Amino acid sequence: MEIREDDESFKNAVDILFERLEKENPDHFAVRQYAKFKLAAGKTSKSILVSCGARLAPFDIPQVRDIMSYDELELDKLGDKKTILFLIMSDNDPTFNFLLAMIYSQMFNILCEKADDFYGGRLPVHVRCLIDEAANVGQIPNLEKLMATIRSREISAALVLQAKSQLKAIYKDNAETICANCDSQIFLGGTEQSTLKDLNATLGKETIDMHNTGESRGSQQSYSMNYQKLGHDLMSVDELAVMDGSKCIVQVRGVRPFLSDKYDLTQHPNYKYTADADKKNWFDVEKFLNHELKLRPDDEYEVIEVTEED
Repeated sequence: MEIREDDESFKNAVDILFERLEKENPDHFAVRQYAKFKLAAGKTSKSILVSCGARLAPFDIPQVRDIMSYDELELDKLGDKKTILFLIMSDNDPTFNFLLAMIYSQMFNILCEKADDFYGGRLPVHVRCLIDEAANVGQIPNLEKLMATIRSREISAALVLQAKSQLKAIYKDNAETICANCDSQIFLGGTEQSTLKDLNATLGKETIDMHNTGESRGSQQSYSMNYQKLGHDLMSVDELAVMDGSKCIVQVRGVRPFLSDKYDLTQHPNYKYTADADKKNWFDVEKFLNHELKLRPDDEYEVIEVTEED
């Protein structure tokens, strides 16, 4: 696409394509949107194209274009049968975070529509999204609204963060709405002050008995006793900051927060199948995706010659 500021009558290849589309379907959505873009002056149009080019820069990488050229995720089938989908992204390079945000956004929208259109509002298989390092995934569009609506469709999202401040940094004022739509919250420990203060306020206070005694000595000795009931923080900020690493605080809607022991993963019956228990169980993704045929001396094979005509 090309814009010439000194020649407003110039038509580039995209203009010609939209002219053809307009002749076929004048009310086409794309035609109407492109007409609004063409109202901009030459300098404004160039600025729009430069911004668009900068946003689409990652697609200049051949590997990214290859990934986006076809669909193998089948997001619409996640609620039909038990499926595991792993989305692995670098936790220190945010260049491709937008890909994960796109996947989550499309998945939520597709599954909600499918639940409404085919299953009467609820998917047959519950879809649980375990979003570890949620702050590094990037901003998922309309997450504050989705957290309130996906639950009724048998979809849930578990956001794992180092601190609540990370959520506020990404979603600004909507961070409180996202937290409010989480029925359960688990605090595993931390020292971030805003997180500790929020948890301290949520835990509330406990009632304590205060017993004061006094004694005065003089020509006439006297005694005094005073009983009071006072409110005291269930756990103060400093107590939360040094909480035992083997403990966690669980908050479930409708139930008072309670202190619980963390589960010891090594005691799980399937722990022996993990790579932490035995390095032989490590799953090599690159080896699994490598389809290069390796022949052994005792293999028998048939060679078929394929020409360009075939």
